[in-house]
Amino acid sequence: MITGKTNIVGLMGDPVEHSMSPPMHNAAFEHLGLDYVYVPFNVKKNALGEAIKGAGALGIKGLNLTIPHKTSALKFLDVIDEAAELIGAVNTLKFDRGTITGYNTDGLGAVKALEEVIPVKNKNVVMVGAGGAARAVAFQLILSGIESLTIINRTPEKALKLKNDIKSQIESNISSGSLEILEKELSGADILIDTTPIGMYPHDTDIPVANASMMHSDLVVNDLVYNPLETVLLKEAEKAGAITVSGLKMLLYQGAEAFKIWTNKKAPVDIMEKTLMELL
Repeated sequence: MITGKTNIVGLMGDPVEHSMSPPMHNAAFEHLGLDYVYVPFNVKKNALGEAIKGAGALGIKGLNLTIPHKTSALKFLDVIDEAAELIGAVNTLKFDRGTITGYNTDGLGAVKALEEVIPVKNKNVVMVGAGGAARAVAFQLILSGIESLTIINRTPEKALKLKNDIKSQIESNISSGSLEILEKELSGADILIDTTPIGMYPHDTDIPVANASMMHSDLVVNDLVYNPLETVLLKEAEKAGAITVSGLKMLLYQGAEAFKIWTNKKAPVDIMEKTLMELL
């Protein structure tokens, strides 16, 4: 039951109707008996500053931010976490005694998903894509101590730009290139991460970025697309005997990190995952 004591957290984005975060978080709050509620707010780009200020005035405890607000929110914050500052984007806000702090749990979610099956420290990683998700994951991987990172993109200039941007901010063993070098790079890789939308429903029969003949059985393959749960890329990885990690895991763990930031309690990951699976 919502009362005058209920703590409010939520999501700001445009659109937000499709988001699975409200049911995931509300199931977690209910399971732990916490007097919290998670509410989606559709906020247009030009109203973000007013919305964040208003959230603070209303006593809202925390927010998630999604498209198109992750970058533009930075100028409205008092404190920015190290990873979020490097990435240049935030997806989680905490309101505490008049101070608004911004975090980015996307990259952390991706790393935690991988570490269910393999420690990322000292590993050689190949990442396909050079957009916002790739940037968040790349910085978090480097902060987590990987050995090397190769960024591959259909437009190699974009991969090069991301590589140079990362190297200008943090010491790292990082290279870039086009899809033509993917097979060669995979031969010595421990982890492949696809950050592109290739294979996302309803385009779930797209040709994947890599096929089984390009992979090997010691490879861990993570596709950030979570609908469908088993993408064309993950099906190819299974044919090669590789270990697969669904994009649902990143969604789950980025949410679990936000939950901990807001409540100072460990998230009930099993309950959150069960809710997501039911939604899909």
